[in-house]
Amino acid sequence: MARTSKEVIITAALCGATTMKNNNPGVPYTIAEFAEEAYRCYQSGAAMVHVHGRTDDGEPTHEIDRIKAIYDAIKSRCPDLIVCLSSAVGIFKTPEQRLAQILAVRPEMASYNTNSMNFSLIDRNTGQILFDYLFDNTFTMLQDFGRAFESHGVKPEIECYDVSGIDNTLIIGKQGFFTEPMNFNFVWGVVGGQKFRPEVFIAMVNALPQTANFTTCAVGNEQFPANFMSCLMGGHMRVGLEDNTRMPNGDLAKGNWEQVEWAVKVAASLGRRPATTAEARRIMGIRKE
Repeated sequence: MARTSKEVIITAALCGATTMKNNNPGVPYTIAEFAEEAYRCYQSGAAMVHVHGRTDDGEPTHEIDRIKAIYDAIKSRCPDLIVCLSSAVGIFKTPEQRLAQILAVRPEMASYNTNSMNFSLIDRNTGQILFDYLFDNTFTMLQDFGRAFESHGVKPEIECYDVSGIDNTLIIGKQGFFTEPMNFNFVWGVVGGQKFRPEVFIAMVNALPQTANFTTCAVGNEQFPANFMSCLMGGHMRVGLEDNTRMPNGDLAKGNWEQVEWAVKVAASLGRRPATTAEARRIMGIRKE
């Protein structure tokens, strides 16, 4: 069983690579919008934000100058906030494009994807394929990304779309480049990944190293039960418009910060409280900039 804490780390995933303003007007595109949305999440109880770079017209980008400008704007507005950059970036990006922006910016944390998988859009009512894509994460990439992250002082957030993600990470980690504690994020509801099932969640927690931390995120309606269970089991929570544009009652979220407020209430109902940024760094073992 992974270690637990009274404090719960709340992360807000601000936009992702595919959620657009026509899905929710609160999705940030501009540098100023990223800074404002991150600040409001911080004020609401988030210790970390997860960031995919976007252009002003909303296109996902791997361009280093743009991502650094977004990163710097967030850190200027709320210097203590932890920024976790995405190494997925968007579809059809090369491994070199995905990695270069992480190494150039050197955030405290970045996402580390653990297996190659279908990553698609399918009509969940009819099964009709709307967009098909293979998300490529070979063992060589796991090795190269893992070594590069740790050598540049970037703590990996280990993204697991099913239990094989844990196994893959532990196998490649035998090379010795991961520092403890390891930080895992269970991802639910991606078409091509796994549907949220409480019994599978328990199995994944039990498969972790004893010193590891875990958090969770989930797409659409699965976001709320998955996060509640993570908090209940002593883990942490990721919310945000990347994963779900709505609140539990079905209304559009007013912004990422409104989902953070929901997570704070969940934590309180379970006798836990939001971690400060200093506590989050201590729990996750990440460096202070």
